[in-house]
Amino acid sequence: MFYIGIDSGTQSTKSVVLDFESGDIVAEASQPYQLISGLPAGHLEQNPSDWIAAVKATVASCLEQLGNGKERVRGIGVSGQQHGLVVLDSSNEVVRPAKLWCDTSTVDQCEQFASEFGGMNGLIAKAGNTILPGYTIPKLLWLKQNEPENFSRVAAILLPHDYINFSLTGAKRMEYGDASGTGFLNIRTKEWEQDLINFVDSRVNEMLPELGSSNAMHGALLPELASEWGLSSDVIVSAGGGDNMMGAIGTGNIVDGIITASLGTSGTLYGCADKPIIDPNGEIAAFCDSTDRWLPLVCTMNVTVATEQVREWFGWDHDELEKQVASIPAGAEGVNFLPYLNGERTPNLPNGTGVIHGLGGTSGSPAHIARAAMEGATLGLAYGLRRFDELGLNPGEIRLTGGGSKSAIWRQIAADAFGVPVVGLATAEGASLGAAIQVAHADGKGSYEELCNRLVALDESTRCEPSSEAAVIYRKKLDQQVQLTTVLRDAGML
Repeated sequence: MFYIGIDSGTQSTKSVVLDFESGDIVAEASQPYQLISGLPAGHLEQNPSDWIAAVKATVASCLEQLGNGKERVRGIGVSGQQHGLVVLDSSNEVVRPAKLWCDTSTVDQCEQFASEFGGMNGLIAKAGNTILPGYTIPKLLWLKQNEPENFSRVAAILLPHDYINFSLTGAKRMEYGDASGTGFLNIRTKEWEQDLINFVDSRVNEMLPELGSSNAMHGALLPELASEWGLSSDVIVSAGGGDNMMGAIGTGNIVDGIITASLGTSGTLYGCADKPIIDPNGEIAAFCDSTDRWLPLVCTMNVTVATEQVREWFGWDHDELEKQVASIPAGAEGVNFLPYLNGERTPNLPNGTGVIHGLGGTSGSPAHIARAAMEGATLGLAYGLRRFDELGLNPGEIRLTGGGSKSAIWRQIAADAFGVPVVGLATAEGASLGAAIQVAHADGKGSYEELCNRLVALDESTRCEPSSEAAVIYRKKLDQQVQLTTVLRDAGML
């Protein structure tokens, strides 16, 4: 029996086929796409049609790899980038390109929400989360205020993975996990927060789709797609979820004591909880997960963004970057790199910029800058882990995903900065694997714990234990990074 997992990301779509009996990934395919070019600063958008084309191409490629085995495909699960706004008209046509999670053009709209509802504290009291530029609800207010003609045409609001589910099934639904990243959802009650909706426009109630359990099936695969792909007419599509929610399932992060850290273009750190974890400081997002529990999460916007920038500056390949970073001791001999190259979400600096501090006569080499960049990106997530600890989440192990997790020196920096063991996964495609596991669960093949214990494999060769000496250095360096950020922010320089 086969289950297809689709991960529709910011840069590409990846599809995998999970052999349920063996636990092996027996087919996989990927297709890249681009952001829309030429937009003003802060505006980051994509055409949803590119996602659908990539889904169809990668699924078709996977099925071709299966040959006659495609008759064994039972279900499809979809993971998608969070927060993006897809708006459809009454004919189910896309009204305008999707505004993405990394779009920071909505700072003014976030300030309007804060002003109306008593600032960060008032928003957290009302719905469990503050409202940040990346979320969906300020994007919708931006649309109303800046493109009123387009707003008047909107008949339905969907998130990226919901739109893909719609293209697969013809049904419009949202599940609790991805919906919690819209800003519309009261995460305590798992119901739409009417005051926030009405602040945008009372008509939004008509635009929002049916909301329900993440454990439910989204629907059946459209007959025309089943025919096109040569699949059985009874193939199901699960509720799916946001990429972090699916990544939690795909890394086995469904029990206490495990934290997942993604070292990708952006960085995320998230755990599993049986009750809402609400941060009064608003630094930890109080999201729901896609198993009908909760997913406290911290997100930073610059991880491999920083290291890739350094690589480009100095003309290195990845092996040379690794070599240069490893040549410098922990702490980079006092060099600090605030990696806010794309602005930042945690701390909330939508217009932030990168800063290099502490260069000296003996500590100003490219290798020092490279080490400081890797450390700075990691310490941004370590700050989130410190907040997790203060809120009662104490991990015994952190599971690493994303491009940065492939670096041996980065894994050791992560272990030292986090102060707990880290380990990579046997498959790099945690979100797509999680999507496949979710649809297996929806198909009645077992509990999440049973499925993850059998289907999620760790790569023990990547395990790193923290060095107590380095951990002390990084605790001090994290304090320095927080202090430097605070001083520059308060001075209007970030």
